[in-house]
Amino acid sequence: MSVRARIEAVLTQNLAPQRLEVIDESHHHAGHQPDITGTGETHMRVRVISDRFTGMTRLARHRLVNELLKPELDAGLHALAVEPAAPGEATRW
Repeated sequence: MSVRARIEAVLTQNLAPQRLEVIDESHHHAGHQPDITGTGETHMRVRVISDRFTGMTRLARHRLVNELLKPELDAGLHALAVEPAAPGEATRW
């Protein structure tokens, strides 16, 4: 299973998102460590709308997502951009 698929599965199971996008941005980072080719799944962006975020600060939302994805980060995911929102909140995406 790919890193992207594992991230989608964990977030779907734990956040029951109304909307979820997991975007592999590794190709934008070719030449960077740890994967200098830009072909690995090392840089991900997560855009997620979930009721779980209602009433949470932005920092608390980021901490929750990072905690859920800690196994991926420990296994070599190099960068994780998180764009969390509660239902009804404005997003740039």
